[in-house]
Amino acid sequence: MGSTIRIIQYGIGPIGAAIVRLITKKENAEIVGAIDIDPAKAGQDLARVVGLEKDLGVVVSNNAEEVLRIPADIVVHSTASYLTDVQDQLTRCLAAGHNVVSSCEELSYPLRKYPEISRTLDDVAKQSGVTLHGTGVNPGFVMDKLALTLSSVCQSVERVSVTRIVDASKRRQPLQKKVGAGMSEKEFRAQVEAGRIKHHGLPESAGLIADGMNIEVDEIAETIEPVIATGDVTTEYLEVKRGEVAGVRQICKGTLRGEEKLHLELQMYVGAHDPADTVRIIGMPDLTLLIPGGTHGDLATVAAVVNAIPAVVQAQPGLKTVADIPVRYYGVF
Repeated sequence: MGSTIRIIQYGIGPIGAAIVRLITKKENAEIVGAIDIDPAKAGQDLARVVGLEKDLGVVVSNNAEEVLRIPADIVVHSTASYLTDVQDQLTRCLAAGHNVVSSCEELSYPLRKYPEISRTLDDVAKQSGVTLHGTGVNPGFVMDKLALTLSSVCQSVERVSVTRIVDASKRRQPLQKKVGAGMSEKEFRAQVEAGRIKHHGLPESAGLIADGMNIEVDEIAETIEPVIATGDVTTEYLEVKRGEVAGVRQICKGTLRGEEKLHLELQMYVGAHDPADTVRIIGMPDLTLLIPGGTHGDLATVAAVVNAIPAVVQAQPGLKTVADIPVRYYGVF
């Protein structure tokens, strides 16, 4: 693409660290600042925090305002899933004159759930002449943008179904815990009630498909149920006994006067058989897309965020969803 893209990394958890490692492999990309509130990370060279051997010459800071004063083209943001938790962080980035690409799940399509916050962020971005974009693998690709892309060869669409089956035993420890692996069913339901067990983003994906394909729905509703282990399962991090919770089954439906128009189903549990991503469109013509084995969530999330960087830097100012930003693989920025 020519000139070097200067990047600030905001948030250095497992995903943020993986993002940094991928960015360092890109030509014409330079990390110029790093932010994290963890006192154990502050003051260290970013390379040491993310597991690289050679220092990057970038010291991690817990002072966001100070780092955001560094001249940069974009902030890569990866701190939390709820938009209300990160709204102030995003606003500071935008007000400082930085484009932002974020892995915050609710930012992938906030227009239905948070119309006022969406307008506010859009206004701040436009006033600063920069772009704000939320992306990832789910939401951001498998259960929404992939369906939108597939629908481009349909003359009409009546219903859309997307099913994602993920073997959580091959994923990182925080995710295995997040889906409730190893809990009793009673404990699982209590954690769901408390809002601690939930994959974020299904309603956002449903809203994106509905609005993107002009499929009228008057309700988007979500249910969360446990998947019970039918046998013992041992992962690198934990053991699940038969009869314990192996993970989660989440279903999000978009309906119109009680008729189902959208069906998004996520099964994420340890020991899942035949993991796969399946997109089905009922229309003219009917279409089915199957990805055997499914899309690796962590690898794909990191790739989606990093590959969006050049497009976000070049985009028109404002809040942009995955329906607005054309992305592809970039070997070189």
